[in-house]
Amino acid sequence: MIRALIFDFDGLIVDTESPALQSWQEIFSEYGQELTMDWWAQFVGRGESGSTTGYLEQLVGRPLDAEDLRARRRAIHVEMVEAQPILPGIEDRIAEAVERGLRPGVASSSPRAWVTGHLERIGLLHHFHAVRCRDDADVGTLKPDPTVYLAALRALDVEAAEAIAFEDSPRGVEAATRAGVFTVAIPNDVTRRMGDAGANLTLHSLADMTLDDLMRAAEARG
Repeated sequence: MIRALIFDFDGLIVDTESPALQSWQEIFSEYGQELTMDWWAQFVGRGESGSTTGYLEQLVGRPLDAEDLRARRRAIHVEMVEAQPILPGIEDRIAEAVERGLRPGVASSSPRAWVTGHLERIGLLHHFHAVRCRDDADVGTLKPDPTVYLAALRALDVEAAEAIAFEDSPRGVEAATRAGVFTVAIPNDVTRRMGDAGANLTLHSLADMTLDDLMRAAEARG
């Protein structure tokens, strides 16, 4: 019986992935350089700023002020993210979960301040019974390590077989499946070219299936 839903945040609840790429592309363009989607994709979900500034220095052939680059890029990124809507189906599935007495949670490789700050800004934080992030004491690692999912399961007081996970990237899918959770991949424009890493189900949007249908799919797995 499904008792909990566990959501990734970045690229799943709000598209922060496209702004992450676009904000760096703006910085690169200032130096007459191009940051391609293919180069960027290798760092999705595991932190990229040091590698990206080093790559830009390599392209321009001279040292740059890395801290200034990152600060300017962060400002552009935050402005872009704050303009993004909640992605389709998210609010409906959360509302259905609350109505049925299920426990929504979040498992993210981003810092807690980033995740909870944006969830509060968009009015969703109060729906989640538990939020687990990379800098929490019981996590401390990034996906595809399953620790963040195992921590979320404990906080939600459910077994892996009683939860459904929603992820946008292969690293997230791998983390959830390694934790034993039925995993639904919902790739975005950035992560779609990376594959689904063996998700149990792949959707174009979370609006494509009702919660009842998702629960039936998960329970059919046994």
